[in-house]
Amino acid sequence: MTRELETVQGEDESSPESKITRRRFTQMASVLVASLTLPAVSTAFASSSSIKGVRLWRSPDKTRLVFDLSDNIDHKIFPLTNPQRLVVDIKDTRLPGSLSKLELGQTPIGAVRWATRQSKDLRIVLDLKQKVTPRSFVLKPNETYGYRLVVDLFDEQKATQTTHAPVIKQTNRDIVIAIDAGHGGEDPGAVGHRGAREKDVVLAIARDVAKLFEQAQGFKPVMIRTGDYYISLRERTRKARRHNADFFVSIHADAFTRKSANGASVFTLSQRGATSEAARWLANKENSADLVGGEDGVSLGDKDDVLARVLLDLSMTDSQSRSEKAGSKVLSQLGRVNRLHKSKVEQAAFVVLKNPDIPSILVETGFISNPGEASKLITRAHQRKLARAIHTGVKEFFIKYPPAGTLIANNRSNAGRATYRVRRGDTLSGIASKHSVSLNQLLAYNSMSVRDTLKVGQLLRIP
Repeated sequence: MTRELETVQGEDESSPESKITRRRFTQMASVLVASLTLPAVSTAFASSSSIKGVRLWRSPDKTRLVFDLSDNIDHKIFPLTNPQRLVVDIKDTRLPGSLSKLELGQTPIGAVRWATRQSKDLRIVLDLKQKVTPRSFVLKPNETYGYRLVVDLFDEQKATQTTHAPVIKQTNRDIVIAIDAGHGGEDPGAVGHRGAREKDVVLAIARDVAKLFEQAQGFKPVMIRTGDYYISLRERTRKARRHNADFFVSIHADAFTRKSANGASVFTLSQRGATSEAARWLANKENSADLVGGEDGVSLGDKDDVLARVLLDLSMTDSQSRSEKAGSKVLSQLGRVNRLHKSKVEQAAFVVLKNPDIPSILVETGFISNPGEASKLITRAHQRKLARAIHTGVKEFFIKYPPAGTLIANNRSNAGRATYRVRRGDTLSGIASKHSVSLNQLLAYNSMSVRDTLKVGQLLRIP
């Protein structure tokens, strides 16, 4: 144990490389998401804090280490190299237990060491297997947890030049449905009756929705969150855009202080939310350089301010209209398996709905704070019913309003064409007269000439 203490005490934050790294890190520090607030750090504490527990989460782009604390703390982190390490110093804090049982698995952390410094401060050293970009912040207590110290280790991304490739029109492509399970990881969402957690319920429903779309010809599901980890609200919409989604559905389970509140709801973006989002898009260079309007989209970056706003307004107006129609279909289907909280599609300024050119809805599958609904929401049978309702509603919308160039649009177009099967004694002129079209129209429509011989049983398309 003495040897371990000496090693941990020896991690030197005063080295030139650590100063440079910490300066760079300070410049990069930012709030992770709007819902996670960075509190003011106190410089003095009446009594020492203690670490009550530790949790480790792995997501596709980062590893999150969460320390449950008995009180607010003052902390700092700094990286060291040769070998790669991250030092976490927590003032006036003790660790009653051990960190040796953490399952490091596929994380970049090779080992964890710790020791007490100056008889009252705690130093934790993460031995790293690879280079990471660290970030840390303290979270205030909420309904589920007390104070928490969050340490995020972002995977190193290879620098790539971002270019906007020309949009290539595709024919008979699948309609891409982005399916977003709300919350996840450190954020459990609403916690309801008997400890039912929103993040678990909605992930199960989202997976069922994805399976149904996988089995539906002409559709391709994209899961925004595939496991128990957190994704920021803006990143959820960005991921949908990266997959060229035609539709975005975010799945949640509501909660309210009054346990009697119940019923499913569907939300689309409010007009106020749309207006503020349009302003943000026009002000943001990254967004302005992006495409709006789907396959026939245009870049806003090279347009003057007036034209850019007109184009964006048109895109968002169409997106909101399609969102409303799709939301109504989904709400109708939900009403068959669950009581509805409101009979009409509601509007709110949810961040995940703020896609200017992707129709988006947020589905509240029920109130997890209601004992009766919570007991149903945690059952696989009810989850599958809700998934089928969401899938059927979205599918019905796209069968009626398919995007151009998709397989569904092509099938719908072909389905509306009349056909005629040739019988014995039929002539081309007779078939044309019977269907009130000219002979030339009939020939051109079937790529034929007057010299072609009709065959009994041959199928002709009627213009």
